[in-house]
Amino acid sequence: MQAKVYNTQGEVTSKKVTLAKSVYGVDPNDHAIYLDVKQHLANKRQGTHKAKERSEIAGSSKKIKKQKGTGGARVGNAKSGTRVGGGRIFGPRPRNYHFKINVKVKRLARKSAFSYKAKSKDILVLEDLNYDAPKTKEFISLMSSLKIQDDKTLLVLGTQNDQVYKSARNLKKVKVVTADTLNTFDLLNAKKVVLSESSLEKIENILN
Repeated sequence: MQAKVYNTQGEVTSKKVTLAKSVYGVDPNDHAIYLDVKQHLANKRQGTHKAKERSEIAGSSKKIKKQKGTGGARVGNAKSGTRVGGGRIFGPRPRNYHFKINVKVKRLARKSAFSYKAKSKDILVLEDLNYDAPKTKEFISLMSSLKIQDDKTLLVLGTQNDQVYKSARNLKKVKVVTADTLNTFDLLNAKKVVLSESSLEKIENILN
């Protein structure tokens, strides 16, 4: 699969790169995508939620009224979950939402996401950006030249580049990641995926 390469001004160059069929042309597996995204979102949860149950409520444990002879329903103490001010019945407790899935499933999920993006022609290949300082104006100009300034965009770099990251961090619709931190959720959450030239080989090595 051939893809055009854009320069740092957003113009098409004469260069072309081949996107590996083993990464960008697989038969997508929706269930693998579901599992990977579910794990990503679950692992981000803090799990610090907590509600007081009846044993943790301050107050008297005296029985409010006698068991029989009142003509009404039987009632325990004021800390009962059925009464105003009582404890929560089966309330949330702190817990860990993390779970694991196989590495092969995670790789298949990312390949499937890349294949969906390639099929819909939402992948762009860009020459490596080499900013010596944060340049947000130049970055915005690049997005405009690529005609993706209004789209939610994921920029994938080959290696960590703080200057590029700082140039884009104030832009709400742009997220910058490196090839080794790429995940399925970010791929699917973005409308356009911009791959730097140096990231292509690393992505293929990681996923294959």
